Amino acid sequence: MYFKAAVVPAMLVALLPIAAVIFVFWRGDDTQIPGKNMAEGRQLYLENCAACHGEALEGQPQWRERLSNGRMPAPPHDETGHTWHHSDEQLFRITRDGVAAIVGGDYQSDMPGFGEVLSDDDIWAVLDYIKSTWPEREREYQADMSARDN
Repeated sequence: MYFKAAVVPAMLVALLPIAAVIFVFWRGDDTQIPGKNMAEGRQLYLENCAACHGEALEGQPQWRERLSNGRMPAPPHDETGHTWHHSDEQLFRITRDGVAAIVGGDYQSDMPGFGEVLSDDDIWAVLDYIKSTWPEREREYQADMSARDN
């Protein structure tokens, strides 16, 4: 009796980490280890996006007002901006192809596409990093937008 009472809980404790690893890697999607993805995404953001959108994702001053050339300044990617108003697919396409490719027409933007600079995985890592900085309310809203877009 004592053997069963001691061994069964010990086996459960020993198997729990294995079950967690299987769950993380057996999900059938491209989910990466979050810490690694966030660190990579942050570094890629700093190297490719921060010059315009700010190291702290704060965007350019007066980002809601057109510049003298008629283009819009880079918006913030933190919760004060509108990035979280867009679905994952929209954010991915804007990053990969540029704003003009998404908006269409003769829209002029200083936001280039990064599809020739960053891999798809790199773009997703940057977006994951950006989203990780948002408060829960903005993350939930954006997740809902993404679910509707699918």
